[in-house]
Amino acid sequence: MTKYFNDTILKAYKGEKTEYTPAWFMRQAGRSQKEYRKLKEKYSLFEITHQPELCAYVTRLPVEHYGVDAAILYKDIMSPLPSLGVDVEIKKGIGPVIDNPIQTYQDVERLGMINPKADVPYVLDTIRLLTEEQLDVPLIGFSGAPFTLASYMIEGGPSKNYSKTKKLMYSQPDVWFALMDKLADMTISYVKAQVDAGARAVQIFDSWVGALNVEDYRYYIKPVMERIFSELGTKNVPLIVFGVGARHLLPEWNDLPVDVIGLDWRTSIAEARRLGVTKVLQGNLDPTVLLADWETIETKTKAILDESKQDGNHVFNLGHGVTPDIKPETLKKLTELIHSYSRR
Repeated sequence: MTKYFNDTILKAYKGEKTEYTPAWFMRQAGRSQKEYRKLKEKYSLFEITHQPELCAYVTRLPVEHYGVDAAILYKDIMSPLPSLGVDVEIKKGIGPVIDNPIQTYQDVERLGMINPKADVPYVLDTIRLLTEEQLDVPLIGFSGAPFTLASYMIEGGPSKNYSKTKKLMYSQPDVWFALMDKLADMTISYVKAQVDAGARAVQIFDSWVGALNVEDYRYYIKPVMERIFSELGTKNVPLIVFGVGARHLLPEWNDLPVDVIGLDWRTSIAEARRLGVTKVLQGNLDPTVLLADWETIETKTKAILDESKQDGNHVFNLGHGVTPDIKPETLKKLTELIHSYSRR
Protein backbone atom coordinates (compact mmCIF):
# COMPACT_ATOMS: atom_id res chain seq x y z
CA MET A 1 0.00 0.00 0.00
CA THR A 2 1.36 3.42 -1.02
CA LYS A 3 2.03 5.81 1.84
CA TYR A 4 -0.06 9.00 1.76
CA PHE A 5 1.96 12.07 0.78
CA ASN A 6 0.65 15.57 1.49
CA ASP A 7 1.83 17.78 -1.38
CA THR A 8 -0.45 20.74 -0.56
CA ILE A 9 2.45 23.11 0.02
CA LEU A 10 4.08 22.24 -3.31
CA LYS A 11 0.83 23.10 -5.07
CA ALA A 12 0.64 26.39 -3.19
CA TYR A 13 4.24 27.21 -4.11
CA LYS A 14 3.28 26.74 -7.77
CA GLY A 15 0.36 29.14 -7.38
CA GLU A 16 -2.25 26.38 -7.65
CA LYS A 17 -5.48 26.38 -5.64
CA THR A 18 -5.42 24.30 -2.47
CA GLU A 19 -8.09 23.09 -0.03
CA TYR A 20 -6.56 25.11 2.78
CA THR A 21 -3.60 27.42 3.42
CA PRO A 22 -0.55 25.24 4.12
CA ALA A 23 1.87 26.22 6.87
CA TRP A 24 5.32 25.64 8.27
CA PHE A 25 7.42 27.73 10.64
CA MET A 26 11.01 28.88 10.28
CA ARG A 27 13.12 27.30 13.02
CA GLN A 28 10.28 24.91 13.79
CA ALA A 29 12.80 22.12 14.42
CA GLY A 30 14.44 22.45 17.81
CA ARG A 31 14.34 25.65 19.82
CA SER A 32 11.40 25.24 22.20
CA GLN A 33 10.79 21.48 21.94
CA LYS A 34 11.54 19.60 25.14
CA GLU A 35 12.87 16.58 23.20
CA TYR A 36 15.33 18.84 21.43
CA ARG A 37 16.40 20.59 24.63
CA LYS A 38 17.16 17.22 26.14
CA LEU A 39 19.37 16.37 23.16
CA LYS A 40 21.16 19.70 23.43
CA GLU A 41 22.22 18.82 26.97
CA LYS A 42 24.40 16.15 25.37
CA TYR A 43 25.13 17.33 21.82
CA SER A 44 26.02 20.60 20.09
CA LEU A 45 24.19 21.74 16.96
CA PHE A 46 27.04 20.60 14.73
CA GLU A 47 27.19 17.24 16.53
CA ILE A 48 23.48 16.67 15.91
CA THR A 49 23.73 17.60 12.23
CA HIS A 50 26.66 15.21 11.77
CA GLN A 51 24.53 12.24 12.91
CA PRO A 52 21.90 11.58 10.20
CA GLU A 53 19.50 9.52 12.33
CA LEU A 54 19.56 12.10 15.13
CA CYS A 55 19.25 15.01 12.72
CA ALA A 56 16.36 13.33 10.90
CA TYR A 57 14.62 12.83 14.24
CA VAL A 58 14.89 16.54 15.10
CA THR A 59 13.73 17.55 11.60
CA ARG A 60 10.74 15.20 11.81
CA LEU A 61 9.54 16.24 15.30
CA PRO A 62 7.57 19.38 14.34
CA VAL A 63 5.77 17.54 11.53
CA GLU A 64 4.61 14.92 14.01
CA HIS A 65 3.87 17.32 16.88
CA TYR A 66 2.47 20.37 15.11
CA GLY A 67 0.94 18.90 11.95
CA VAL A 68 2.73 21.36 9.64
CA ASP A 69 2.72 20.85 5.88
CA ALA A 70 6.49 20.75 5.38
CA ALA A 71 9.67 19.86 7.20
CA ILE A 72 12.75 22.02 6.96
CA LEU A 73 16.11 20.37 7.32
CA TYR A 74 17.61 20.91 10.76
CA LYS A 75 20.96 22.57 10.27
CA ASP A 76 22.52 26.02 10.28
CA ILE A 77 23.43 28.31 7.38
CA MET A 78 27.01 27.98 8.67
CA SER A 79 27.02 24.21 8.11
CA PRO A 80 28.80 24.18 4.72
CA LEU A 81 31.44 26.82 5.55
CA PRO A 82 33.98 24.47 7.18
CA SER A 83 34.18 22.75 3.78
CA LEU A 84 35.63 25.99 2.42
CA GLY A 85 38.21 26.19 5.19
CA VAL A 86 36.28 28.59 7.43
CA ASP A 87 36.65 27.94 11.16
CA VAL A 88 33.19 28.56 12.57
CA GLU A 89 31.82 27.86 16.02
CA ILE A 90 28.24 28.36 17.21
CA LYS A 91 28.64 29.98 20.63
CA LYS A 92 25.73 29.98 23.03
CA GLY A 93 24.22 33.41 23.47
CA ILE A 94 26.30 34.84 20.60
CA GLY A 95 25.76 32.83 17.44
CA PRO A 96 28.29 31.94 14.73
CA VAL A 97 31.84 33.08 15.53
CA ILE A 98 34.62 32.92 12.93
CA ASP A 99 38.25 33.21 14.02
CA ASN A 100 39.74 33.80 10.56
CA PRO A 101 37.66 36.63 9.05
CA ILE A 102 38.00 37.61 5.39
CA GLN A 103 40.04 40.79 4.90
CA THR A 104 42.04 40.46 1.68
CA TYR A 105 41.93 38.99 -1.82
CA GLN A 106 44.35 36.30 -0.62
CA ASP A 107 41.85 35.30 2.08
CA VAL A 108 39.23 34.72 -0.62
CA GLU A 109 41.68 32.81 -2.82
CA ARG A 110 42.44 30.47 0.09
CA LEU A 111 38.81 29.42 0.36
CA GLY A 112 38.21 25.94 -0.99
CA MET A 113 35.40 24.53 -3.14
CA ILE A 114 32.65 22.39 -1.70
CA ASN A 115 32.20 18.80 -2.81
CA PRO A 116 28.88 17.98 -1.12
CA LYS A 117 29.18 14.19 -1.37
CA ALA A 118 32.63 14.23 0.20
CA ASP A 119 32.35 17.26 2.50
CA VAL A 120 28.79 17.11 3.86
CA PRO A 121 27.66 13.49 3.33
CA TYR A 122 25.80 13.59 6.65
CA VAL A 123 23.51 16.34 5.31
CA LEU A 124 22.67 14.30 2.23
CA ASP A 125 22.24 11.11 4.26
CA THR A 126 19.81 12.93 6.57
CA ILE A 127 17.75 14.08 3.58
CA ARG A 128 17.66 10.57 2.13
CA LEU A 129 16.60 9.10 5.47
CA LEU A 130 13.74 11.59 5.71
CA THR A 131 12.49 11.45 2.15
CA GLU A 132 12.87 7.75 1.48
CA GLU A 133 11.38 6.39 4.69
CA GLN A 134 9.88 8.82 7.12
CA LEU A 135 8.17 11.99 5.93
CA ASP A 136 4.67 12.28 4.50
CA VAL A 137 5.19 15.99 3.69
CA PRO A 138 7.82 17.71 1.52
CA LEU A 139 11.25 18.45 2.92
CA ILE A 140 12.59 21.96 2.36
CA GLY A 141 16.33 22.32 1.90
CA PHE A 142 18.11 25.61 2.40
CA SER A 143 21.26 27.66 2.26
CA GLY A 144 22.41 31.06 3.36
CA ALA A 145 22.80 33.65 0.60
CA PRO A 146 26.21 35.15 -0.25
CA PHE A 147 25.67 38.53 1.44
CA THR A 148 24.46 37.00 4.70
CA LEU A 149 27.24 34.39 4.76
CA ALA A 150 29.81 37.02 3.84
CA SER A 151 28.68 39.27 6.67
CA TYR A 152 29.64 36.60 9.21
CA MET A 153 32.85 35.77 7.37
CA ILE A 154 33.98 39.41 7.29
CA GLU A 155 32.67 40.61 10.67
CA GLY A 156 33.81 37.46 12.46
CA GLY A 157 30.34 37.00 13.94
CA PRO A 158 26.94 38.68 14.23
CA SER A 159 26.81 42.43 13.60
CA LYS A 160 24.37 45.27 14.20
CA ASN A 161 25.53 47.63 11.46
CA TYR A 162 27.70 45.46 9.13
CA SER A 163 30.33 48.20 9.03
CA LYS A 164 33.26 45.88 8.21
CA THR A 165 31.20 44.15 5.53
CA LYS A 166 30.19 47.41 3.87
CA LYS A 167 33.70 48.83 4.19
CA LEU A 168 35.12 45.87 2.28
CA MET A 169 32.29 46.01 -0.25
CA TYR A 170 32.82 49.71 -0.97
CA SER A 171 36.61 49.93 -0.69
CA GLN A 172 37.68 46.58 -2.18
CA PRO A 173 35.09 45.68 -4.81
CA ASP A 174 37.45 43.16 -6.45
CA VAL A 175 37.64 41.25 -3.15
CA TRP A 176 33.89 41.58 -2.67
CA PHE A 177 32.91 40.21 -6.07
CA ALA A 178 35.46 37.39 -5.80
CA LEU A 179 33.90 36.41 -2.47
CA MET A 180 30.38 36.63 -3.92
CA ASP A 181 31.38 34.33 -6.79
CA LYS A 182 33.00 31.85 -4.41
CA LEU A 183 29.91 31.75 -2.17
CA ALA A 184 27.57 31.54 -5.16
CA ASP A 185 29.45 28.49 -6.44
CA MET A 186 29.17 26.90 -3.01
CA THR A 187 25.46 27.68 -2.71
CA ILE A 188 24.66 26.23 -6.12
CA SER A 189 26.58 23.00 -5.53
CA TYR A 190 25.30 22.60 -1.98
CA VAL A 191 21.65 23.19 -2.83
CA LYS A 192 21.68 21.06 -5.98
CA ALA A 193 23.04 18.18 -3.90
CA GLN A 194 20.20 18.65 -1.38
CA VAL A 195 17.63 18.47 -4.18
CA ASP A 196 19.30 15.41 -5.70
CA ALA A 197 19.11 13.73 -2.28
CA GLY A 198 15.36 14.40 -2.02
CA ALA A 199 14.58 17.99 -0.96
CA ARG A 200 11.36 19.09 -2.70
CA ALA A 201 11.73 22.87 -2.27
CA VAL A 202 14.56 25.26 -1.39
CA GLN A 203 14.71 28.43 0.68
CA ILE A 204 17.63 30.83 0.37
CA PHE A 205 18.04 32.87 3.54
CA ASP A 206 19.40 36.34 2.81
CA SER A 207 18.61 37.21 6.39
CA TRP A 208 20.63 40.43 6.71
CA VAL A 209 20.64 41.87 3.18
CA GLY A 210 18.01 44.41 4.27
CA ALA A 211 20.99 46.36 5.65
CA LEU A 212 21.69 47.49 2.07
CA ASN A 213 19.83 50.17 0.14
CA VAL A 214 18.25 49.40 -3.23
CA GLU A 215 21.05 50.92 -5.30
CA ASP A 216 23.76 48.91 -3.54
CA TYR A 217 21.66 45.75 -3.71
CA ARG A 218 21.29 46.10 -7.48
CA TYR A 219 25.02 46.57 -8.00
CA TYR A 220 26.68 44.39 -5.38
CA ILE A 221 24.16 41.58 -4.79
CA LYS A 222 21.46 41.16 -7.42
CA PRO A 223 23.67 39.76 -10.22
CA VAL A 224 24.96 36.95 -8.03
CA MET A 225 21.42 36.13 -6.81
CA GLU A 226 20.21 36.00 -10.40
CA ARG A 227 22.96 33.51 -11.19
CA ILE A 228 22.18 31.35 -8.17
CA PHE A 229 18.45 31.14 -8.82
CA SER A 230 18.89 30.67 -12.58
CA GLU A 231 21.16 27.69 -12.02
CA LEU A 232 18.97 26.23 -9.27
CA GLY A 233 15.95 26.63 -11.55
CA THR A 234 17.24 23.71 -13.62
CA LYS A 235 16.26 21.43 -10.72
CA ASN A 236 12.55 22.24 -11.12
CA VAL A 237 11.71 22.65 -7.45
CA PRO A 238 10.08 25.73 -5.87
CA LEU A 239 12.64 28.40 -4.98
CA ILE A 240 12.03 30.76 -2.05
CA VAL A 241 13.92 33.88 -1.00
CA PHE A 242 13.63 35.38 2.48
CA GLY A 243 15.23 38.18 4.46
CA VAL A 244 14.49 40.40 7.44
CA GLY A 245 13.82 44.13 7.12
CA ALA A 246 13.88 43.89 3.34
CA ARG A 247 10.60 45.58 2.41
CA HIS A 248 12.45 48.04 0.16
CA LEU A 249 14.01 45.14 -1.75
CA LEU A 250 10.77 43.28 -2.54
CA PRO A 251 10.46 44.70 -6.09
CA GLU A 252 14.08 43.63 -6.72
CA TRP A 253 13.32 40.12 -5.45
CA ASN A 254 10.26 39.98 -7.66
CA ASP A 255 12.62 40.32 -10.66
CA LEU A 256 14.64 37.29 -9.57
CA PRO A 257 13.84 33.85 -11.07
CA VAL A 258 12.20 32.68 -7.82
CA ASP A 259 8.77 31.18 -7.22
CA VAL A 260 8.09 32.44 -3.69
CA ILE A 261 8.97 35.54 -1.69
CA GLY A 262 9.00 35.31 2.09
CA LEU A 263 7.78 38.34 4.02
CA ASP A 264 8.85 39.31 7.49
CA TRP A 265 6.22 40.67 9.91
CA ARG A 266 6.73 44.30 8.84
CA THR A 267 5.07 43.99 5.43
CA SER A 268 1.53 42.72 4.85
CA ILE A 269 0.41 40.65 1.88
CA ALA A 270 -1.61 43.59 0.54
CA GLU A 271 1.34 45.95 0.92
CA ALA A 272 3.65 43.56 -0.94
CA ARG A 273 1.15 43.48 -3.80
CA ARG A 274 1.00 47.28 -3.83
CA LEU A 275 4.77 47.29 -4.19
CA GLY A 276 4.37 45.24 -7.36
CA VAL A 277 5.18 41.75 -6.04
CA THR A 278 3.49 39.13 -8.23
CA LYS A 279 5.09 35.94 -6.87
CA VAL A 280 3.54 33.54 -4.36
CA LEU A 281 3.99 34.97 -0.86
CA GLN A 282 5.04 33.23 2.34
CA GLY A 283 4.64 34.62 5.85
CA ASN A 284 4.27 36.49 8.06
CA LEU A 285 3.01 36.43 11.66
CA ASP A 286 5.31 38.24 14.09
CA PRO A 287 6.84 35.41 16.19
CA THR A 288 6.47 37.44 19.38
CA VAL A 289 2.69 37.40 18.93
CA LEU A 290 2.91 33.74 19.93
CA LEU A 291 3.90 34.86 23.43
CA ALA A 292 0.60 36.71 23.84
CA ASP A 293 -2.80 35.37 24.94
CA TRP A 294 -4.65 33.05 22.56
CA GLU A 295 -7.28 35.64 21.66
CA THR A 296 -4.57 37.95 20.32
CA ILE A 297 -2.86 35.12 18.45
CA GLU A 298 -6.16 34.07 16.90
CA THR A 299 -7.12 37.61 15.86
CA LYS A 300 -3.79 38.35 14.19
CA THR A 301 -3.61 34.93 12.49
CA LYS A 302 -7.12 35.27 11.09
CA ALA A 303 -6.29 38.74 9.77
CA ILE A 304 -3.40 37.30 7.74
CA LEU A 305 -5.56 34.42 6.53
CA ASP A 306 -8.37 36.80 5.51
CA GLU A 307 -5.87 38.76 3.44
CA SER A 308 -4.49 35.50 2.08
CA LYS A 309 -7.98 34.36 1.08
CA GLN A 310 -8.47 37.49 -0.99
CA ASP A 311 -5.02 37.13 -2.52
CA GLY A 312 -5.09 33.39 -3.22
CA ASN A 313 -1.33 32.75 -3.43
CA HIS A 314 -0.01 32.23 0.07
CA VAL A 315 1.80 29.84 2.40
CA PHE A 316 1.53 30.67 6.09
CA ASN A 317 4.72 31.11 8.09
CA LEU A 318 6.15 33.35 10.76
CA GLY A 319 7.84 36.62 9.87
CA HIS A 320 11.07 35.22 11.35
CA GLY A 321 12.03 32.09 13.29
CA VAL A 322 10.46 30.37 16.29
CA THR A 323 12.07 31.64 19.49
CA PRO A 324 12.95 29.30 22.38
CA ASP A 325 10.27 30.79 24.65
CA ILE A 326 7.36 29.91 22.32
CA LYS A 327 5.46 26.93 23.68
CA PRO A 328 5.16 23.85 21.43
CA GLU A 329 1.46 23.56 22.27
CA THR A 330 0.96 27.08 20.91
CA LEU A 331 2.50 26.07 17.57
CA LYS A 332 0.28 22.99 17.42
CA LYS A 333 -2.82 25.05 18.15
CA LEU A 334 -1.72 27.67 15.61
CA THR A 335 -1.37 25.05 12.86
CA GLU A 336 -4.82 23.69 13.63
CA LEU A 337 -6.27 27.21 13.46
CA ILE A 338 -4.58 27.94 10.11
CA HIS A 339 -5.88 24.72 8.59
CA SER A 340 -9.43 24.94 9.93
CA TYR A 341 -10.00 28.67 9.38
CA SER A 342 -8.62 28.68 5.83
CA ARG A 343 -10.97 25.84 4.84
CA ARG A 344 -14.01 28.14 5.16
